[in-house]
Parts: sequence; C-alpha cells; structure tokens
Amino acid sequence: MYRVLIVDDEPEIRQGLKLKINWEQLGLTIAGEARNGAEAMEKLATEAFDIVITDMNMPLMNGVSLLKACREQHPELRLLIITGYEDIHYAKAAVRHQARDYLLKPVARTELTEALTRLCQELDAERVEQDQASIMQWRMSQYYMEMKEHFIVHLVKEKLGQERDMLERARLFRLDDWDARAVRFLTAGLRERSSGQDGQESVRTPEKLRLPFELVCRENVNTYAEAACVFRDPNFPGLMHIVSTLDDKQLASLTCMLKRSVFSYIGYEPFVGIGHSVVGFKQWGEGYLSALLTWNLSDRGMPEAPRGAAEGQAALSEDTVKILRSYLQRGELSSFEEAMWRELAEALDISRSRFIKVIFQLYLMLETLAHASRVHLDGSEKLWLRPEMVLGLESVRKAATFLQRIAAHVVEGQPSAEGRGEPSLMEAVQHYIDDNYMYDLNLTMISERFNYNPSYFSEMFKAKAGKTFIQYLTDIRMVHATRLLKETKLGLWEIAELTGFSNASYFSTKFKRMYGMNPSEYRQATTRKN
Repeated sequence: MYRVLIVDDEPEIRQGLKLKINWEQLGLTIAGEARNGAEAMEKLATEAFDIVITDMNMPLMNGVSLLKACREQHPELRLLIITGYEDIHYAKAAVRHQARDYLLKPVARTELTEALTRLCQELDAERVEQDQASIMQWRMSQYYMEMKEHFIVHLVKEKLGQERDMLERARLFRLDDWDARAVRFLTAGLRERSSGQDGQESVRTPEKLRLPFELVCRENVNTYAEAACVFRDPNFPGLMHIVSTLDDKQLASLTCMLKRSVFSYIGYEPFVGIGHSVVGFKQWGEGYLSALLTWNLSDRGMPEAPRGAAEGQAALSEDTVKILRSYLQRGELSSFEEAMWRELAEALDISRSRFIKVIFQLYLMLETLAHASRVHLDGSEKLWLRPEMVLGLESVRKAATFLQRIAAHVVEGQPSAEGRGEPSLMEAVQHYIDDNYMYDLNLTMISERFNYNPSYFSEMFKAKAGKTFIQYLTDIRMVHATRLLKETKLGLWEIAELTGFSNASYFSTKFKRMYGMNPSEYRQATTRKN
C-alpha cells in the first residue's frame, strides 16, 4: 500500500477527498493530514510517504513553497495539486518544476481516480526497477555467491528436500533451466612434485598455494558469465570445480586458458579432469563424481587413463556405495571390510583401470564421512593431493589395507549408538544443521542420518543443546534471515525460501513471535539506525 499525505487548510476539503474514492482498491492508504505546508514538512521529516496531495493557497507555507521544499528534501515524492481556478497559474508553474499533475476544484471522482492510478503505475514501475537493482546487487554480493556454491554442492552430494523445492531454490540462483540442459563438470587441482635443483619447490606446496590457485580459477570462470559456475567442495580443499553448459570447443578453450593462467601466476600447471555429460539435477552427482575420477586418473604415467568422457563414470553403483556407507555409520567395520575386498577383487578381475576407479570411489566416500565426523586425515592418506600413490596399490591386499586404515579412523571418530562420544555427536549434528539450515530438515531425517532412534535422539538433543531440535533449527534460520533483512532488499518470499521456511506467512509469524515486530518493521528499524 502506498502512503498518501493530504495537505489543505480546509477540513471539509480533506474529509471530502478521503470519502471521494475507494483508496484501498487503488492500493493506497491515507497515512496523514496537514493544514499547511509547514505542518506537512514536519510530518515528512518523521514519517515515510509516497504521494502528497496539496492545495496551493494555504497560510504559513503555501503550495509553491511546499513543492520547492519537497523537490530539495524529498525528491522521490509524487506530488498532486488540487487548486481553484483563480490559482491555475501557480498550478501550471508547479507542474513545470515538480508536480506530476493538477486538478481543479471541485474535484471529479473519475479525474482523481485517473490521476492517482497514473501515480501508482509510476511507483510500481519504480519499485520493480529498484527490486531488480537490489536483486542484481545481491547477486553480486559475497553472501549470494557463497549460498549459490553451497546449493551446487548440495545438488551433487546431499539431495535433501523435494524436487519442487530444488527447482524453486535453483530459480533464486538463476539455475532453474539448467535442470533440463546437458552439463559437464570440470575438476582442477595442483599436485605435489619433487623439489627442484634450488630446493625451493618443497616450500611452495599445493596446499600453500591454495588461495592464489582458487582466485585464478574464479577469475577465469567469471569470463563465461552465465554459462559456468565455479565452486569448492569442503571435502577437497585443494580442488576447484566447475559446472557448465559450455560445448566441447568452449570447454577446451576454458581448460587451456585456465592452465595458462595458473602456470603464469603461480608456476604450477594444474591437472584438469572433465566428467561425462549429464542431464537433470538428479544426475549431477554422477557427473561430479566422473570429473573427480577423471582428474585422479589423468596424471602423467597413470595406466589406462580414460580417453573419453564416458570412461570417467563411477565403477560402483549408488546402491553399493550406500550399503558400504551404512556399514561404517553403524560401526560395522568387519562387514565393510568384507564387502570392500569383494568389490576390489571383482574390479581387478575386469581391468586395472576399473580397479583404480573403485579405489578412488571408495576413498571419496571415506573422505566425505571423515569430513562429516570431523576426522582429520594426514598427508599420507590424501589421494586428492597425491593420486599417484594409487600406483603402489597394485594388489587387492595393498589397496584394502590402505582403505581399511582410513575406515578405522572414520569409525573411531563417529559416536556410537550406545552413547559413546555424545559430545562429538552433538558437535557433528549441530555442524550439519548449521551447514544445511536452508533445506527441509526434520528430526527423523537427522536421527536416521546419525543412526539414532528418533525419540531417544530428540531427548538427547534437548538435554545437550538446551533447546529442542525445532527451536535450534529456527534460531539458526532466524540469524541468517535477519542478516538478509539488514544487508539486502530481497522480498519476504525470497528470504523465507533462502532460510528454509515453508512460506513467507509462516516466516513472518515466527519472526514477530521472536523479535516482537514483523520483518518489514525490523528492516525499517535497522535501516534508520544505519
């Protein structure tokens, strides 16, 4: 509703205007009245208005002076003049300077309606333009980029929520049409190399060059605007990933440019792996994994490295990975080891290339679980940094021994269902909620993820966190919602979607209950303070 201020020294005129038309139907509300220009300026100094309807002939401060003051102090206002025939020359002069229109007394209902409709259309157009500018500004912000990357990582790894919710969230990041397009993932990273003659290479390791490598990658990908997105996976801090709708020629050009730029700036030529083409968000995880596998196999001297995109596909099925993961999450290390030996043996019987793929795929699963459990892997266990280590794992026994050691670390770091390690469990649960608050989380989902009975988990969470699961989740969401209210001009629907609330109405209700004011009032209050 646009706010209107009526300025006229005659109470009958002000009352007549209020009764003349259906203001609410036009999207207007009469938010104030003033008897002259001086009183109007006092109200404008303390309250927000969109439209001022004013007479020209008033005591203390007439309409001409009021228009001049408004032009200097409140240029955003829409001014509409209502005046008598004898003051028409003032009205015409005012229109030339500031006012949008003027009407003669007595004012006809249709004329007033038409004039106000035009002003509302102007304000609507201006608001749309401001909203677009605000959204564009937000899209350029660091916060937006972080949330967009988090969403992409979520698509390739977690797959929380319903398909419809995923499409809605994709729309916020201008990725909704990517669900129907063929995309390919690209993984780039640096690897350890032997020291040079001057012995300086050992000082400049890939891990120490991570930040400049990331900056160069982002700068190169930004040149492709809406056709490519760069992101980081927390599980693989030394790697940079790109998802794109580029064709083969453009992707080859991006790869060459990336290699030249990285070598030029930091003296390393990155290894790049390109995954096979996939269509649909449901397949993004497979496309991402294929890029990781291709990157791991694309080293100098690696046997049977894949020559085509399709050869980068995963060796283990998704169901097999789920079974192996569940063994570890339940602490059934012997069952995991037995199944792992079987998969490795079957892969080696097929080919050396498939055997290597299975090793890497099992390793990627283990490192993901290690990250979730806050288990630190030392340098000797990081295949993403030294993928050439796989050359030494030429037998099932050696490969299984290497992977079993990591699996044991993961299981030791996970809390048990009997209550052992509950402090670390709560830390892992809270970390998971903090990372995924924007998605459709519920108690049953979280308890199953951490292998607990929902009822027991609910009581334990409340005892350890000091609040219920829902209260904790709502508090986290509200922290991010207030940040968006203060730092952006996004609407309530967008903020509700970005922070995990089901709709704007529910968000507003919860917000007012927590802060004693609705989101719009909170935004106005924080804006005035700044």
